[in-house]
Amino acid sequence: MNTKNQLPLAGVRVVDFGQQIAAPAVAMVLADLGATVVHIDPPNGPTWQHPANAVLNRNKSSLSLDLKTSSGLNQALELISNADIVIEGFRPGEMQKLGIDFTKLRQQRPELITLSMPGFASNDVLRRDWKATEAIVTATCGAFTDMGFNRVLMGVNPSFSPLPLGSSYAITLATSSVALALFEREKSGRGDEIEVPIAAALMEGLSYNSYVVDQIPERYKTMRELEIEHRRENNIEMDLSYDELQEYLDPFFRTYTCADGRMFYCVCPSHRNHAKRALKVLGIYDELVAEGLPDVKDLHAPISEWDGETSIGVYPLPKKWADIISKKMKKAFLQKTSEEWGVIFGEGQIPGAPHRTTQEWVNSEYSKESGLFVEVEDKEFGKMMQPGPIVWFENEADAMLTPNSREDVDFETALNRLQQAIEFDRSPRPVGQEIHKASGDGWLKGVKVLDLTNVIAGPHSTAFLARFGAEITKLDPVTPLYDPLIGILYTFQTGVGKESALVNIMTEEGREVLERLIKEADIVVINAPERQIKPLGLDQETISAINPEALFCRLDCFGAPRNGSKTNYIGYDDIIQANSGIMSRFGKPETPEEHAHIGTLDVNCGFAGGLGMAIALYQKRKTGKISRVRTSLAAVTNIAQIPFAFDYEGCAPFNEASGREALGNNELSHFYHTKSGWIFLDSNEGELATLATVKGLEGIQECQDLGEFLRESFAKEPSEYWLKAFIEVDVACAEPISIEYLREHNSRVADQTAGIDRGSFSFSIYPDHPSGHCITQIDPYSIRPSEASISAVTPAEKFGNSTETVLSGLGYSNSEIDLMLEKKIAAKGWSNEFLPS
Repeated sequence: MNTKNQLPLAGVRVVDFGQQIAAPAVAMVLADLGATVVHIDPPNGPTWQHPANAVLNRNKSSLSLDLKTSSGLNQALELISNADIVIEGFRPGEMQKLGIDFTKLRQQRPELITLSMPGFASNDVLRRDWKATEAIVTATCGAFTDMGFNRVLMGVNPSFSPLPLGSSYAITLATSSVALALFEREKSGRGDEIEVPIAAALMEGLSYNSYVVDQIPERYKTMRELEIEHRRENNIEMDLSYDELQEYLDPFFRTYTCADGRMFYCVCPSHRNHAKRALKVLGIYDELVAEGLPDVKDLHAPISEWDGETSIGVYPLPKKWADIISKKMKKAFLQKTSEEWGVIFGEGQIPGAPHRTTQEWVNSEYSKESGLFVEVEDKEFGKMMQPGPIVWFENEADAMLTPNSREDVDFETALNRLQQAIEFDRSPRPVGQEIHKASGDGWLKGVKVLDLTNVIAGPHSTAFLARFGAEITKLDPVTPLYDPLIGILYTFQTGVGKESALVNIMTEEGREVLERLIKEADIVVINAPERQIKPLGLDQETISAINPEALFCRLDCFGAPRNGSKTNYIGYDDIIQANSGIMSRFGKPETPEEHAHIGTLDVNCGFAGGLGMAIALYQKRKTGKISRVRTSLAAVTNIAQIPFAFDYEGCAPFNEASGREALGNNELSHFYHTKSGWIFLDSNEGELATLATVKGLEGIQECQDLGEFLRESFAKEPSEYWLKAFIEVDVACAEPISIEYLREHNSRVADQTAGIDRGSFSFSIYPDHPSGHCITQIDPYSIRPSEASISAVTPAEKFGNSTETVLSGLGYSNSEIDLMLEKKIAAKGWSNEFLPS
């Protein structure tokens, strides 16, 4: 039997009208998971002519249809009548104008699932009709202006990055929504009409950059933040050079030059064990102790109660000790090559990795052996290295590692493939199955999730599920592993919608608590490599022995469909950024720099984990199969880099914009000064005649120096003039807006709604947040079904706040709970304060 027919979405039929990146990529992920996909291009071919289309359209049957003709429209409607899912990514109302009305189609076939992915939300009156290119969405959402402390200190604003972050977040979010709608359809027979605006997806992806904690304690301010405050208070210019900036970075969170002249990124702040291991393999731990490096026992106590001025495992370190440690680390790293340090850190369970370019990442031995990249015989480019799957099932991924090349077909062939796909549906819904009325419930109402994760990606994956009605119990150790900056501050995002309990599972009584929780769980989630989870008894086999019905989701750093040399290496977002080329692009290879947005990959790995869990739930509901779903930071970096994450013989060198001074792709896709500020123009040579009709740009077709012409022209009028002029001729243009501005103009006091009715931007203010601080954060608003409900999530509670409630719910008596608390098998908090001062 063809193993592809055993993939979880075998028998699911998709019609994909998507262009550019986001919508076609959703259909690609569905196809990777076994769906039969027909991709439809306009008569002149894809609107984005790029080699990445070979990736986006793999495993698909492609044809061109002219929807402006009656024959083309009728053929499209016939394909849709044989589909389970229809996907489009145009401006709101565009498909309806062409005769494809999703609402009417679902009235005729309520089982149909439709997905729309506009740039801006359909209920965003101001922007819904804008020409929303990737760069325009990015500029409007603050991602070119909020480029982090580095760029502030360098005095660089705005900056440009070619990463399609909006699309990359939208891919995982939208695919998750489709998978959850499939899960619901197995219960009710009903589909759903879903919208996922790319702007809203990007804002959720930037959630760790956009939340605000009022009156945050001074201990959490990094050296960079303190320097920014100092310069602003004293009116000192922000003009640090790259080299000067390095001395404001924590020694455990920065780049070092190695013996081969190449660079290595060390990322082990906030975790006492990781930092200590790093200093030991570098050979400098003992001398630092001899020089008096303090070791504070309880990092979650207020600083006023510390038994020393700082400690290993504190982030940020005070400048005195940061300078001492970094000086020694610089010297130590020069003793070996970057590759040697990569192995030493990886085998020693220390987060760190050598900086590499994306092309080195694509062609690395590990990427190939592990299935992070796969070989596809493309019709145009021949043998082509392409990204592997972003989610897969453990021990069942081989069928996903041999994708078919995109294939051009005629209408009859495409129709036949959709009609034949149902034959592979292992348990098709009976013809005439009753379709229930829409319940209005969340897709995951009643689903119980046990969260055993930490830091960002893992807990973000479960927090993501809360909006759909999942019941989530977060279990953490009695003694924290991370200092409060990593362990607490990020919790304001990762802890939403959860009950928190603290239990020492290394004790006999604590283990019993864990087993009771597993017995009640529908899904168990953990983020760690296999080497770590087996000794803890948290591997799939152990969990399945406790609860054979529990699904299992695992996220990690370097994980991949197949094991390889780096399978058990631990790490964070930053490790993969460095190793996969993102930092070399963002800052240039000779001056690599972390992509500015906190959780650039972490957040998307969380969304991918949510996607995997949705697929596993669907498969279990449909077939009864219990699966082990996987994803990793290494897998999701490839969709963040989809325009660059491939290679083939004759592939031209990538010359995308890179470095901190980059302001655009080319002269027609670029930031320009106006009389009043900045605008980003995102046009192309095909629009020169249109640009020439704009008052102030006459003569653009005849000019010798396009960049100089535009710089001079734009400087003559204010931004408002140019924005209005370009909207009138339908040319993509936007004013770069800061996240601070968006938050200020789109926030309300939390009102127990998810914000999906509030356009492209929506924040909630929690004046009575459990932390004792006023918190403002992005809403869970990017996924917008028409029938299922999306819930406003409850704010993150203090670690251990629900320990007694959770234990009582498991059947423990008050006296038993009191005894566990007394023996410190369980705890009600890590400190007296939620966020230690």
